[in-house]
Amino acid sequence: MLAAAAAGPVRSQVSPGELSRAHATLGGALQCMRCHSAGRDGVAPQCLECHKEIAWLAGRDRGLHAAVEGKDCATCHPEHAGADFALVQWEEGAAERFDHRRAGWPLEGKHAEQRCGACHKAAFRVSEAQRLSPRRDASRGWTGLETACGACHRDPHESTLGTDCARCHGTAGWRPAAGFDHARSAFPLTGKHRDTACAKCHRATQPLPRFKPLAHAECSACHADPHAGQLGAQCSRCHSTEDFRRVAEGQFDHGRTRYPLAGRHAAVACARCHDPKAGGAKPRFDRCGACHADAHDGQATLAGRPADCAACHGVQGFRPATYTVAQHASARYALEGKHRGVACGECHKKGAGSGKQGAQLRPKFGACRDCHADAHRGQLAARRDQGECGACHGPEGWKPARFGPAEHAATRFPLAGRHAAAACSACHGPVRPMLPPLPGPEALGTAKVALHLAERGCESCHRDPHAGRFGPRGDRMRAGGCADCHGNGGIMPSLFDLDDHAKSAFPLEGAHRAVPCVTCHTELGRAPRGPGLLLASTASVPLEFRARHGACRDCHETPHGTQFDDRRDGGACQTCHGLDSFRPAARFDHAALKSFPLTGAHAQVACARCHPVKQVDGRPVVAYHPLPRRCQDCHGRTPPRSAEERGTS
Repeated sequence: MLAAAAAGPVRSQVSPGELSRAHATLGGALQCMRCHSAGRDGVAPQCLECHKEIAWLAGRDRGLHAAVEGKDCATCHPEHAGADFALVQWEEGAAERFDHRRAGWPLEGKHAEQRCGACHKAAFRVSEAQRLSPRRDASRGWTGLETACGACHRDPHESTLGTDCARCHGTAGWRPAAGFDHARSAFPLTGKHRDTACAKCHRATQPLPRFKPLAHAECSACHADPHAGQLGAQCSRCHSTEDFRRVAEGQFDHGRTRYPLAGRHAAVACARCHDPKAGGAKPRFDRCGACHADAHDGQATLAGRPADCAACHGVQGFRPATYTVAQHASARYALEGKHRGVACGECHKKGAGSGKQGAQLRPKFGACRDCHADAHRGQLAARRDQGECGACHGPEGWKPARFGPAEHAATRFPLAGRHAAAACSACHGPVRPMLPPLPGPEALGTAKVALHLAERGCESCHRDPHAGRFGPRGDRMRAGGCADCHGNGGIMPSLFDLDDHAKSAFPLEGAHRAVPCVTCHTELGRAPRGPGLLLASTASVPLEFRARHGACRDCHETPHGTQFDDRRDGGACQTCHGLDSFRPAARFDHAALKSFPLTGAHAQVACARCHPVKQVDGRPVVAYHPLPRRCQDCHGRTPPRSAEERGTS
């Protein structure tokens, strides 16, 4: 060892003492570095290089050494104390007194009574730690054990119940299996099964009792069938585990008999039909009357013959009846329209002879009023049919009524035009927008409809846009009233045409016939559009049609200025112009003009050569009067050419 030290840098010292027998192979000065590093990290890393089982356990947080991680191994296992030095020092003084909880697996129950060697032996060292251990003698040491029951104990069930023994067994003892609860199994024990010894079902088979799999889906797996298969193999349909001789009420399958129970029969107690006093005799079931009394006192007949309950009722309950709307069609009163959705009890009410169930099967149905009250409070009582509902209404519904424009034509107010498109309620109520309100239900009935209206004239419902001028007291009274000018198709456009205008103070002729009305009657352009009913809030400009029409100048502006004002007719337009067109001046005849008739060459001269355009008050005006009449006024000098001539030269 000294020679080695002299040969190079000092890397070790003289050994402080002999190693224990477990580490004897590491003795000698040249092997110090196998356990001691050059630094001050201790020996733990080098120890774990050999003791891989300790590193494997600590890395999985298992075993005693998992709790001392970070400490140097030499702290608990010092060396160089001699060959007989024990490397393991027990804090408790001996291995038998070791607190097994420090190893992460406390000893409980039967385990606490075992000696260490009973478990820490070669046969039970099945862990990966044993393979990693440098100790080749498996009979020594403490590592290599697993905590699973199967690592030490043989499974008497041969894995038929799984590998987790602790689900049923505890450390206090193998028997009884304290953790097993039959209620959590696939076959909970109930009734008589709770008192049965385990061995009666789990019979011993060589070499072990059989626990799983064990047939239990049907009682016949264990019990003999006393019915010899006549009622099937499912005993639980009738029997329970409480007592085989007591049939569970409601569990018996009546469907296997000649009278299967359905509907409300299924909830009836057995004794209600199977009277125990009668010795269990089978009751009759060929007709309902065998058990049930006739609730209709003989009223129920079909085709004149008494009908059994099943003809109209089902086992689900007496109400509602199964008598359908389609079947009602074969009765004297077939159900149609809204009647099809009416509950039976609304018509078949309680009355004399209605039977126990209080339903008259044959109520009156000759007239609507047999069931319905008069919603119009006698307004139609004077009619030949006394106001029979069917004249205007059908079973499809009270609204809309069948009384339409065709029927209205037979009244004193036939519907035409826009009246035919108006909703009935617009005139007959109960809410009449922009019309005077009607009386209340006390006068009109629950329908709140006024069927006989005194209002027939236009003025009864519509505003007069003409402020009465064409009314009975107006200065232009029309014998036919509104209808003389307006039709039922709408107030605009009116029916007042050229023929009507010909009867007015100003007949329309010539070009006047094509002029829009609003050109002369300007109030038409100012009148706001809106409803024309009495209570309409829209303000309107009265349409009195008082346009002036005495002379052309009332509407037309003269293009001649004041040239003809000194004439006898004051320059009336119609002297020269006609109604068909302003140009040409069809009525003017120059030859008839006494002051200057056109003769000879004058007749061929263009008008503009003699009638030039001049400016009057800043406007171009053709000069007609006064003009020179002497020859020298026009001849003897070159007269200026007119604009027309200049444009064509």
